[in-house]
Amino acid sequence: MRLLFAFVLLLSFTQQGYGQQRRQLLNKNASRQAKAVYSYLQDMYGKKMLAGQMTSNWGDDELKYVKDSTGKLPAIRGLDFIDSAKNNDEIKYARQWWRKGGIPTIMWHWGAPSIGSGYENSKKQIDIDKIFMDGTPEHIAFWKEMDEKAALLKKLQRANIPVLWRPFHELNGDWFWWGKQGPERFKRLWVTMYNYYVNEKGLNNLIWVLCYMDVPDAAWYPGDAYVDIAGPDTYKKEQSQIEMYQRTRAIVGDVMPIAFHETGVPPDPTASFKLGAKWVWFMEWHTNFLREVPVNHLRYVYDNDLVVTLDEVPNIVKQYGGKRTFWEWLRDLF
Repeated sequence: MRLLFAFVLLLSFTQQGYGQQRRQLLNKNASRQAKAVYSYLQDMYGKKMLAGQMTSNWGDDELKYVKDSTGKLPAIRGLDFIDSAKNNDEIKYARQWWRKGGIPTIMWHWGAPSIGSGYENSKKQIDIDKIFMDGTPEHIAFWKEMDEKAALLKKLQRANIPVLWRPFHELNGDWFWWGKQGPERFKRLWVTMYNYYVNEKGLNNLIWVLCYMDVPDAAWYPGDAYVDIAGPDTYKKEQSQIEMYQRTRAIVGDVMPIAFHETGVPPDPTASFKLGAKWVWFMEWHTNFLREVPVNHLRYVYDNDLVVTLDEVPNIVKQYGGKRTFWEWLRDLF
């Protein structure tokens, strides 16, 4: 009888599968809102995937296009610190999206320090070691940029808005400056940013999102102490999505949520879940990438029962945030 009971108990834990075990955010001082979003994403992981849409800030209205095409809006809106002159607009859009009931994610096409900002400069090469040498142009520019972006993210923290923070994306590619000199230098950059933003700047509203490209590689993984969510992106039609998913899972384990960070065509939710690629979210890229997706496919994805759209996102903080402690109340007040 005891053996039978033990077997039934073991079976019940095995059948729980995704989304039952829970990780805590790495930042022990994480805001109530960040904790709530992370709990919600873990609750969805393995059950459904959230629809995400990257938006541009140069004239295209991707959200309107999605709404007109499907009658719905994505649960996650993607934003980018790509243009210093427009970064305050990205903060405004993050505020609007959170207040609308959605979740903002912010990436950063970081122009190579000492060279300049913008997409083209993010592909320029610098000597990463010089970032860590006092007085070099690379060092000065790096820390100036870090402080500027920290100040922007702090605005969202003061407004009690959490962010899926995705810096240094496509890290194992060789096109952005942070990936051009191998995994060890990349990991030093990631850990430096994490420690500075969390421990010195007190940015407690960030959920740290690691983004591989095409073929996730454990050599580039900063470690469980520095990553809340991981996943790949790809624009290659021949790239196996289940292989990307399985490679990521082999690196981060069974509990950490895995996202499909960028794609030219949204995955088929039913086929993905059937194969075992249970992305916690996908994010369609902006402008022409979105407009080239067949409208019938976009509508199929947004209407799929496995996909969460904006209208289906609950009041995350109310449902998953728990009660505020006195110290959280005091911290939120100031």
